[in-house]
Amino acid sequence: MNVIELNQLTKRYGQSRGIEDITFSVKEGEIFGFIGPNGAGKSTTLRTLLSIIYPTSGSASIFGKDVVAYGPEIKKQIGYLPSEVFYYDKMKVKDLLHYSASFYKKDCKKRIHELAERMDLDLNKRIDDLSYGNRKKVGIVQGLLHGPKLIILDEPTGGLDPLMQQTFFELLKEENQKGATILFSSHILSEVQKMCDRVAIIKEGKLITVEKISTLKERNHKKIRIETRVPVDAGLFAMDGVTKIESEEGNRISFLYSGDINLIMRRLAEVQLVNLWVDEPDLEEIFLHYYEKEDVQDEHVPARA
Repeated sequence: MNVIELNQLTKRYGQSRGIEDITFSVKEGEIFGFIGPNGAGKSTTLRTLLSIIYPTSGSASIFGKDVVAYGPEIKKQIGYLPSEVFYYDKMKVKDLLHYSASFYKKDCKKRIHELAERMDLDLNKRIDDLSYGNRKKVGIVQGLLHGPKLIILDEPTGGLDPLMQQTFFELLKEENQKGATILFSSHILSEVQKMCDRVAIIKEGKLITVEKISTLKERNHKKIRIETRVPVDAGLFAMDGVTKIESEEGNRISFLYSGDINLIMRRLAEVQLVNLWVDEPDLEEIFLHYYEKEDVQDEHVPARA
């Protein structure tokens, strides 16, 4: 069952770019990553999905219901953390959270205290006395206090120190194990690689691909580094599938390779090796690979009149 479905979701701001024809789905119980650099359209997609802003065209559904027609009903089961949080500055944290809990018509006091303790959040402080990181903690507690079935996070770790980030990720995994579905937007690729089952990559308002994290790694370049007994011309490895050849100090050569591994092994057998390293690419390299590939394709598209 799909908890989220986007079908050619488009949002334009007059002549300015927003998002265009975004289509993907998120399965029940999945942790789904949504990645792209700042300004790629991640927040616009999430805000349109949540009917905070309305689409120009296309549609989106959550729990099988249209997000515009059934917005208020759907939101009762959603926990949302925006990339930037703004609150009533004069309120105490506990008053703000109890006010938020009142919309769900359930007793959330115990849960609020549990979450505040986990996140090391002082409930008695006023909002305007909080640092940026502590305001983000308030947003996290607010998003989770009612036990939502769907958690939507937009750049959630900004302002959190590394130890608190780890606590936050542990908390999310616990919620997921309880059955919550999570849509996780970030430009920090290591977070997505650590947390998510599948990922959608967005660039300039358009979706590039949707893949499993494991599949992205399998289909992309291997990082190969060799150390030779005698100096070797790096041009020996200038063949199909090889990119970013670099000569390193001490008779070492490194490059990226995509293709039949047997072909590159035959070429490697032509030199006297001292050492050979073959590594999987990290998500950063995969991400850049997709962006570079899209840029090359764009260069071959004729300009519109």
